[in-house]
Amino acid sequence: MKSLKAAAGSALIASMVFAVPASAQTRWDMATPYPDAEFHTKNIRQFAEDVATATDGDLEITVHSGQSLFKHPEIKRSVQYQLVPLGEVLMGNLYNEDPLFGADNIPFIATSYDKAKALWDAQRPMIEEKLAADGIRLLFAVPWPGQGFYLTDAIETADDLKGVRFRTYNATTARMAELLGMVPTTVEAVEIPQAFSTGIVDGMVTSAATGVRTKAWDFTDNFYDINAWLPKNMIIVNESAFSSLPEETQAAVLEAAKTAETRGWEMSQAESTSAVETLAENMNVIEPTDTLMSGLQAVGEEMATEWAEASGDEGKTVLDAIK
Repeated sequence: MKSLKAAAGSALIASMVFAVPASAQTRWDMATPYPDAEFHTKNIRQFAEDVATATDGDLEITVHSGQSLFKHPEIKRSVQYQLVPLGEVLMGNLYNEDPLFGADNIPFIATSYDKAKALWDAQRPMIEEKLAADGIRLLFAVPWPGQGFYLTDAIETADDLKGVRFRTYNATTARMAELLGMVPTTVEAVEIPQAFSTGIVDGMVTSAATGVRTKAWDFTDNFYDINAWLPKNMIIVNESAFSSLPEETQAAVLEAAKTAETRGWEMSQAESTSAVETLAENMNVIEPTDTLMSGLQAVGEEMATEWAEASGDEGKTVLDAIK
């Protein structure tokens, strides 16, 4: 914890008004992990503008994108320990704190925006309660487009995935690869093109939007639009900082957050559609066969059962809402 506080630096402490009674021209810094070109960041910047407008400039939020303020793994703790008032976090990154945070990373269960919304409606009150225990308030959450498979060779069934050297980046993707008979292979994001070109990996899972941003067609040929899961980013605020605001400012922040969540889901869907179209112009975009999806869903059911056992009654409630 000491090292995390040291990382904040004296410049941050000097630059922001935080955890003191709010007054005119309160300024908050916000830590986000993604670049300005990402639709999540665009939505957050609009949220900050909406807050400034609604409060007549009494609350101004400065968005620090691209991990320029804190690295992604540090953002939740930085908000919790009052190093920064606001932050954005990929919810699944908190799985080790509580399995409920990883509900939207269970593959092949919530494979559409409607199902993802049902999942979020069931999950949200529990997430709010867990964050509140750490002195954090949830403002809103927005999903990424559905995750798809990028593969060197075309497949027809789940059995065709056996032996594929598959890029994994957390425990969930590694477990999925294991159950499908693939060979889990840890590769850092910046090393993906080289890993494909040198045969270290034959496949990976990520969204169509990320595939476009990284020009996946330069290093692989086939994209399977399976919407394996729709992971969410959540925007959180330190409760002490929020409570220090005047009531009318609090209301303005919550209203702007509600609008940002609705807008963010719409942006995600639009991004998904346009990204798949761009991929289709540059590589093979393949609709999965019923046989393939059946095999994948069987693995999803097994992982959902494992997850429910780890998360207890809360997990059962969430899965029942989807099913």
